[in-house]
Amino acid sequence: MVLRGYVPTSEETLQTLAALRLQSLNSDFSTHAPFPRLEELFPPHVLHARLPPPPHQPPTKCRGARLRAGLLAGGLWGQALAKQRAERDQRLRGRLREEGASTMAAIVEKWKLLQGMGRPEAMAAYVALVREWPGFGSTLFDVDLHAVRPRLGVVQGQPWQWATLTPLSLQSPLGSGPQRLWLSIGAKAVSLYKPGEPEPLDSFCYGRISSFGASDSSTFRLSVEDRDLLFETSQVDEIAQLLNLYLASAGAQRLPRPQEPPTSHPTSEPTVLPQGLCPSAGPWQHRPPVGSSHS
Repeated sequence: MVLRGYVPTSEETLQTLAALRLQSLNSDFSTHAPFPRLEELFPPHVLHARLPPPPHQPPTKCRGARLRAGLLAGGLWGQALAKQRAERDQRLRGRLREEGASTMAAIVEKWKLLQGMGRPEAMAAYVALVREWPGFGSTLFDVDLHAVRPRLGVVQGQPWQWATLTPLSLQSPLGSGPQRLWLSIGAKAVSLYKPGEPEPLDSFCYGRISSFGASDSSTFRLSVEDRDLLFETSQVDEIAQLLNLYLASAGAQRLPRPQEPPTSHPTSEPTVLPQGLCPSAGPWQHRPPVGSSHS
């Protein structure tokens, strides 16, 4: 989870986590201790993010310009461009090696500071650091949020809208296309994160989810109170199964216990639900795959 970049935190904390991993694997620092590869200790995407982006090449605007560019690419100019690309790739590889060596040196320095820490303590400290992220313990799915619309019956005939959501709402300004997000499914809530951001854009406890279902093999719909959220993902079945499990568990927790009859008369005070639950938007149901994404 950490190495895949699913724990958004600072580089300093990532280096500390790597040092704790080394301490749990090898005990105290030693020049004779086996060293895992850096990508087994530290998220590779963090190093790649330090590299400069490739130079922007504006697209050719007309057919004649594209034809001339193609002719040039096949001659001496094309050879010069290929040489430039090779030289740039070599510089980037060198820069990546330098960044990797610098990061490994910082990890080793932190490892040295852990001298005397036992393996159980190192593992406990590792988990404690990771648990600081609110999404710890949840299952994360990469999804593309394509649209948000009011539920039919709230605003009849409302078309799907491209969504820009911070937080998710029907009043959010509209953007130009889908958003890549993390869909986090945990024991108490479903949350949406921007990749790499520690705080969620929005969270929905299970009492607010009225239904969900698959429109097709790669499209998933989640109905939350007065909104339908439409996602594109390759893990539709996995998301549906996990939601079924957690929603069933949340529903069971809300059921009254027959062996505990009420000891006082009903009052007009609102019901206080257990922590982690919220008032239900209505009975939830898993709708089977259908041929349309409309409710």
